[in-house]
Amino acid sequence: LISSVDPAFLKLTQADERIYREFRGTFRNLRVDVLDPEELKSEAAKAKWRPFCLSFEGVVEDFNFGTLLRLDSRGGYTEENSILG
Repeated sequence: LISSVDPAFLKLTQADERIYREFRGTFRNLRVDVLDPEELKSEAAKAKWRPFCLSFEGVVEDFNFGTLLRLDSRGGYTEENSILG
C-alpha cells in the first residue's frame, strides 16, 4: 500500500494532518531524510519529544510506543543505519 500510493495522498490515521502540523511546529528544523541521533536521544531532545508524544494520548493508539527508524532514508534497515526512537 505505502509504495503504490503517492505519499501526498496517503493517510494512515484520521489525525495525520494534525500530527504533521504539530510535528513541524515543534521540530521546525529537524531533518527527516538524514537523522542525527542527538536530535532524538539527548536530554534536550527528550524534553521536546515527551510533551509532543503525550499530546496524542487518546488520539493515537499506542501513542507512546517506540519505532524503528532509519538514520539515512536512502539506506536500508541495517544495524548501523537504524535507531529505536
